[in-house]
Amino acid sequence: MKDRQTRNERRAQTLLDYANELDARVEAACARLAAARVTLLNQAVLLKEVNDAVPVLSRLSERLFELSVLPYYLHQLDRVQGAAHFVVEDSRAVEILTGLRANLPGYLVPRLVRERAGMAYKTPVETSVENV
Repeated sequence: MKDRQTRNERRAQTLLDYANELDARVEAACARLAAARVTLLNQAVLLKEVNDAVPVLSRLSERLFELSVLPYYLHQLDRVQGAAHFVVEDSRAVEILTGLRANLPGYLVPRLVRERAGMAYKTPVETSVENV
């Protein structure tokens, strides 16, 4: 077994929320990065009436994987002024995640997380639904 050399690995994050964003330019950029042996991870934001459905997010995960991008995080939207109409309640987000798990292989299911002020890491939503 080969030792992990995490210090020398190259990673890049993509911020893609919807499969329609994966146009020819994105495909070409992902291909160049993958050819350069850069690990590509996607962070999507869960948005009400944009991508808050299992088929929509399943398609995003499948398309990302076709481009050598792993669906890594599915963020709950930060509760900022002017964005309330995009908020997906945690209970609904967990339902969506459950649907993704039922429809996709595990490596295509992103982690459902949120950022909390003052925390050095992202908080899993699944374990914090009752605390919101």
